[in-house]
Amino acid sequence: MMNSSYSSILRMKPIPSAGPMPTPDPFLFCVYHKDEYPPGPIHKTMEAPYPGNGHDFDPDQPYRMYHGIRIPGFPQHPHRGFETITATIKGIIDHADSVGNAGRYGQGDVQWMTAGKGVVHGEMFPLVNIDEPNHTRFFQIWLNLPKKDKMVEPSFAMFWANDIPKYQSEDGKVKVTTWFGNYFLESDGTGKETGKKEGENEKVCIGKNNMNVPPPNSWASDPSNDVAVLHITILPGGFIVLPPSIVKGVNRSLYLVEGYDLEQGVFVAGKRIMGKVVLDMDPDQPVEISVPASLSTSSSSSPSSSDGKICEFLMLQGRPIEEPIAQHGPFVMNTWSEISQAFDDYYKTKFGGWPWPSDEMVFPQEKGRFALSNGIETFPTDPTTEPVE
Repeated sequence: MMNSSYSSILRMKPIPSAGPMPTPDPFLFCVYHKDEYPPGPIHKTMEAPYPGNGHDFDPDQPYRMYHGIRIPGFPQHPHRGFETITATIKGIIDHADSVGNAGRYGQGDVQWMTAGKGVVHGEMFPLVNIDEPNHTRFFQIWLNLPKKDKMVEPSFAMFWANDIPKYQSEDGKVKVTTWFGNYFLESDGTGKETGKKEGENEKVCIGKNNMNVPPPNSWASDPSNDVAVLHITILPGGFIVLPPSIVKGVNRSLYLVEGYDLEQGVFVAGKRIMGKVVLDMDPDQPVEISVPASLSTSSSSSPSSSDGKICEFLMLQGRPIEEPIAQHGPFVMNTWSEISQAFDDYYKTKFGGWPWPSDEMVFPQEKGRFALSNGIETFPTDPTTEPVE
C-alpha cells in the first residue's frame, strides 16, 4: 500500500444530519436520499399509508413525504440555469416535465436533465411494490451551467444501470460505479486504477455501447472540464487508490455517506475518519482509501450498507466555472436581476405549462422502467437490473 500524506486532504467538514451537503464549484447542491417506504397498498394507488403535510423532511423518521401529499416526492416545480443529476442506488422514481419528457427509473439508473432556460418537472417515489418494502436510496446533484449556456433549450438523458461502467477489485472488496467520468474504466486488478493522462481524453467517458452521453450543453460534455461522479463501496479489508485528476485545476470532494465505524474508523490518505464527512481533496495527488479488516461481517449474511458493514463514498469532481452565482430557490443565475426575470418568466409562461393530468404525476403500477424523450420511448437494455448495493 502507498504511504499517503495527510496533505492530500485540504479540508474536512461534517455532513449535516439533514439537507444539502457542501459542494465544490461547478456543483451547486447534493442531497443523499435514504427512505424506508413500506409496501404499497393492494388497491394499486401507490400511495403512502398517511398523507404528507407538503413539507416533510424529518430526518428522524424512517421515511419522508417531502412535498408530496398522497405519494412521496416532489410534485411539479420549476428550474432554470443549471442541471440535475439523479443517481440512483435502490428504489423507483417517476419523472415528468413540461417539455413532455418522462420516465420511470431507479435500481442504479441515472437521469440527467438540463433545465436551461426553464423547465417544470416532478420527481415522485411511487410505492410500486405490494409484497415488499419500497426502500429508496439515491443522490440528487445540481451541476451549474456557465453564463453562456444558462438559457439553452432544456434537455434530458437517461443512463440505464447495466450500461454504466463498473469496476471491481480482484479480491471483490471494492466496487466503483462510474456514473460519469474518465475514471476506473481500466484497472491493473490491485485496487489501483490505471487511468488516463491529460491529453488522452479526446472524448467524454461514455458507458457500455457508447450510450451514456450527457445533454449537449452540459459542463460535463467538455472533457477539459474533467467532470466525474463516482460511487465507491468498500468491504472490510478492502482498499482503493484514487488516481490524480486527469486535468489540472479541478475541484474534488469525497463524501463518506454510509458504513463508517465509530471505533475503527475509515482511513483516507492515512487519516482515520470517525464519522460522516465531506473531504475536499488535493486532486493532483493519488489517495488511498481503506477499511480495517477488523470490521468483520457476519458469517450468516452478506454485508450491506444497511447494516453498516460496507463503506460508501460519493466523489464529485470538476473544473470550476468561476462565475458569480445568484440563487433563489429553484433558479440559479449570475445576477439578481436575472433571478427576478426568471420569476417573472415563470409566472407569465409557466415554462410551457404542465401537460400532465396530476401535479404528483406517476405512471401505472405495472409499467416498468422507461424513458420518454422527444416523443420516443426507450427501455433498459437489461430490464432485470438489480439494486446497486
